[in-house]
Amino acid sequence: MSYLIKPQNYQSKLDLKQTELAIKQIKDSFQMNLSSELRLRRVTAPLFVLKGTGINDDLNGVERAVSFPIKDLGEVRAEVVHSLAKWKRITLADYKIEPDYGIYTDMNAIRSDEELGNLHSLYVDQWDWERVITLENRNIDFLKEIVNRIYAAMIRTEYTVCEMYPQIKPSLPQNIYFIHAEELRKRYPNMDIKSREDA
Repeated sequence: MSYLIKPQNYQSKLDLKQTELAIKQIKDSFQMNLSSELRLRRVTAPLFVLKGTGINDDLNGVERAVSFPIKDLGEVRAEVVHSLAKWKRITLADYKIEPDYGIYTDMNAIRSDEELGNLHSLYVDQWDWERVITLENRNIDFLKEIVNRIYAAMIRTEYTVCEMYPQIKPSLPQNIYFIHAEELRKRYPNMDIKSREDA
Protein backbone atom coordinates (compact mmCIF):
# COMPACT_ATOMS: atom_id res chain seq x y z
CA MET A 1 0.00 0.00 0.00
CA SER A 2 1.35 3.44 -0.95
CA TYR A 3 1.24 6.34 1.49
CA LEU A 4 2.37 8.94 -1.04
CA ILE A 5 0.70 12.33 -0.58
CA LYS A 6 0.84 14.75 -3.52
CA PRO A 7 -0.51 18.16 -2.44
CA GLN A 8 -2.77 19.71 -5.04
CA ASN A 9 -1.15 22.63 -6.94
CA TYR A 10 2.22 22.05 -5.25
CA GLN A 11 4.96 24.37 -6.49
CA SER A 12 8.58 23.72 -5.56
CA LYS A 13 10.45 26.71 -4.14
CA LEU A 14 13.55 25.62 -6.04
CA ASP A 15 14.00 24.60 -9.65
CA LEU A 16 15.53 21.22 -10.53
CA LYS A 17 19.13 22.45 -10.63
CA GLN A 18 18.74 24.37 -7.34
CA THR A 19 17.17 21.30 -5.74
CA GLU A 20 20.16 19.13 -6.65
CA LEU A 21 22.58 21.78 -5.36
CA ALA A 22 20.56 22.15 -2.14
CA ILE A 23 20.60 18.37 -1.58
CA LYS A 24 24.38 18.38 -1.95
CA GLN A 25 24.67 21.39 0.39
CA ILE A 26 22.52 19.62 2.98
CA LYS A 27 24.55 16.41 2.77
CA ASP A 28 27.92 18.18 2.90
CA SER A 29 26.88 20.49 5.74
CA PHE A 30 25.15 17.82 7.81
CA GLN A 31 27.99 15.29 7.61
CA MET A 32 30.44 17.97 8.77
CA ASN A 33 28.15 19.12 11.60
CA LEU A 34 27.24 15.58 12.72
CA SER A 35 30.82 14.30 12.71
CA SER A 36 31.94 17.34 14.70
CA GLU A 37 29.14 17.07 17.29
CA LEU A 38 29.55 13.33 17.89
CA ARG A 39 33.27 12.81 17.16
CA LEU A 40 32.64 10.50 14.24
CA ARG A 41 34.97 9.47 11.42
CA ARG A 42 33.62 8.71 7.97
CA VAL A 43 33.80 5.14 6.69
CA THR A 44 32.54 3.66 3.43
CA ALA A 45 29.65 1.23 3.81
CA PRO A 46 29.12 -1.82 1.62
CA LEU A 47 26.28 -1.77 -0.89
CA PHE A 48 26.00 -5.56 -0.63
CA VAL A 49 27.29 -8.40 1.56
CA LEU A 50 27.56 -12.15 1.04
CA LYS A 51 24.39 -14.04 1.89
CA GLY A 52 24.58 -16.15 5.03
CA THR A 53 27.28 -14.11 6.78
CA GLY A 54 24.76 -12.69 9.24
CA ILE A 55 25.85 -9.12 8.51
CA ASN A 56 22.70 -8.06 6.64
CA ASP A 57 20.23 -7.21 9.38
CA ASP A 58 16.59 -8.19 9.06
CA LEU A 59 15.03 -5.01 10.41
CA ASN A 60 11.97 -6.81 11.72
CA GLY A 61 12.52 -10.34 10.50
CA VAL A 62 10.38 -10.29 7.36
CA GLU A 63 12.35 -8.22 4.84
CA ARG A 64 13.34 -9.96 1.63
CA ALA A 65 16.81 -8.87 0.62
CA VAL A 66 17.49 -8.11 -3.03
CA SER A 67 20.07 -10.73 -4.02
CA PHE A 68 22.20 -11.75 -6.99
CA PRO A 69 24.84 -14.39 -7.85
CA ILE A 70 28.54 -13.45 -8.15
CA LYS A 71 30.07 -15.26 -11.13
CA ASP A 72 33.72 -15.09 -9.97
CA LEU A 73 32.82 -16.52 -6.57
CA GLY A 74 31.20 -19.65 -7.99
CA GLU A 75 27.70 -18.14 -8.07
CA VAL A 76 27.73 -17.42 -4.32
CA ARG A 77 24.85 -15.04 -3.66
CA ALA A 78 25.21 -11.51 -2.37
CA GLU A 79 22.47 -9.39 -0.81
CA VAL A 80 21.94 -5.65 -1.10
CA VAL A 81 22.05 -4.29 2.45
CA HIS A 82 18.91 -2.96 4.07
CA SER A 83 20.44 -2.30 7.48
CA LEU A 84 24.00 -1.74 8.68
CA ALA A 85 23.40 -2.35 12.40
CA LYS A 86 25.66 -5.42 12.66
CA TRP A 87 28.18 -4.11 10.12
CA LYS A 88 28.66 -0.89 12.12
CA ARG A 89 29.51 -2.78 15.31
CA ILE A 90 31.99 -4.98 13.44
CA THR A 91 33.53 -1.85 11.89
CA LEU A 92 33.88 -0.14 15.29
CA ALA A 93 35.88 -3.16 16.45
CA ASP A 94 37.94 -3.34 13.24
CA TYR A 95 38.93 0.31 13.56
CA LYS A 96 39.50 -0.06 17.32
CA ILE A 97 37.34 3.00 18.00
CA GLU A 98 37.71 4.33 21.55
CA PRO A 99 34.77 5.25 23.85
CA ASP A 100 33.17 8.63 23.06
CA TYR A 101 34.13 8.30 19.38
CA GLY A 102 32.43 6.58 16.49
CA ILE A 103 31.83 6.19 12.77
CA TYR A 104 29.33 7.46 10.24
CA THR A 105 28.53 6.50 6.69
CA ASP A 106 26.25 7.47 3.85
CA MET A 107 24.26 4.27 3.51
CA ASN A 108 22.69 3.29 0.19
CA ALA A 109 20.31 0.36 0.15
CA ILE A 110 17.29 -1.17 -1.53
CA ARG A 111 14.30 -2.23 0.57
CA SER A 112 11.93 -4.13 -1.68
CA ASP A 113 9.29 -4.59 1.05
CA GLU A 114 9.16 -0.92 2.11
CA GLU A 115 5.73 0.72 2.42
CA LEU A 116 6.11 3.55 -0.06
CA GLY A 117 5.29 7.14 0.83
CA ASN A 118 6.70 10.64 1.20
CA LEU A 119 9.27 9.45 3.74
CA HIS A 120 10.03 5.94 2.44
CA SER A 121 11.04 4.61 -0.96
CA LEU A 122 12.56 1.44 -2.37
CA TYR A 123 15.88 3.26 -2.63
CA VAL A 124 17.46 4.28 0.68
CA ASP A 125 20.07 7.02 0.95
CA GLN A 126 20.54 7.82 4.62
CA TRP A 127 23.13 8.73 7.21
CA ASP A 128 24.00 5.89 9.53
CA TRP A 129 26.28 6.16 12.54
CA GLU A 130 27.42 4.26 15.59
CA ARG A 131 29.42 5.37 18.61
CA VAL A 132 31.23 3.53 21.39
CA ILE A 133 29.84 4.45 24.80
CA THR A 134 30.94 3.47 28.27
CA LEU A 135 28.77 1.51 30.68
CA GLU A 136 28.18 4.60 32.83
CA ASN A 137 26.85 6.49 29.80
CA ARG A 138 24.10 3.95 29.15
CA ASN A 139 21.37 6.15 30.58
CA ILE A 140 18.55 8.44 29.48
CA ASP A 141 20.38 11.70 30.26
CA PHE A 142 23.32 10.75 28.06
CA LEU A 143 21.00 9.68 25.23
CA LYS A 144 19.18 13.03 25.49
CA GLU A 145 22.52 14.82 25.26
CA ILE A 146 23.34 12.88 22.08
CA VAL A 147 19.91 13.68 20.60
CA ASN A 148 20.44 17.38 21.39
CA ARG A 149 23.81 17.29 19.63
CA ILE A 150 22.28 15.64 16.56
CA TYR A 151 19.51 18.23 16.59
CA ALA A 152 22.08 21.04 16.84
CA ALA A 153 23.71 19.64 13.69
CA MET A 154 20.30 19.68 11.99
CA ILE A 155 19.63 23.30 13.05
CA ARG A 156 23.01 24.46 11.71
CA THR A 157 22.39 22.60 8.46
CA GLU A 158 18.96 24.20 8.09
CA TYR A 159 20.50 27.64 8.69
CA THR A 160 23.11 27.03 5.97
CA VAL A 161 20.44 26.06 3.42
CA CYS A 162 18.18 29.01 4.32
CA GLU A 163 21.13 31.38 3.90
CA MET A 164 21.83 29.94 0.46
CA TYR A 165 18.16 29.91 -0.59
CA PRO A 166 16.23 32.76 1.13
CA GLN A 167 12.95 31.46 -0.33
CA ILE A 168 13.25 28.54 2.10
CA LYS A 169 12.29 29.58 5.61
CA PRO A 170 13.49 27.80 8.77
CA SER A 171 10.87 25.42 10.16
CA LEU A 172 12.68 23.52 12.92
CA PRO A 173 12.02 24.65 16.50
CA GLN A 174 15.15 25.80 18.32
CA ASN A 175 14.79 23.15 21.02
CA ILE A 176 13.71 19.54 20.89
CA TYR A 177 10.99 18.19 23.18
CA PHE A 178 11.35 14.78 24.82
CA ILE A 179 8.41 12.58 25.72
CA HIS A 180 8.42 8.99 26.94
CA ALA A 181 6.33 6.30 25.22
CA GLU A 182 4.65 5.53 28.56
CA GLU A 183 3.56 9.16 28.90
CA LEU A 184 2.05 9.01 25.41
CA ARG A 185 0.23 5.79 26.32
CA LYS A 186 -1.31 7.51 29.36
CA ARG A 187 -2.35 10.55 27.33
CA TYR A 188 -3.83 8.51 24.46
CA PRO A 189 -4.84 5.11 25.88
CA ASN A 190 -7.23 4.30 23.02
CA MET A 191 -4.69 4.88 20.23
CA ASP A 192 -2.21 2.43 18.76
CA ILE A 193 1.54 3.17 19.00
CA LYS A 194 1.81 4.82 15.56
CA SER A 195 -1.23 7.04 16.15
CA ARG A 196 0.19 8.17 19.51
CA GLU A 197 3.44 9.22 17.82
CA ASP A 198 1.49 11.28 15.28
CA ALA A 199 -0.89 12.87 17.84
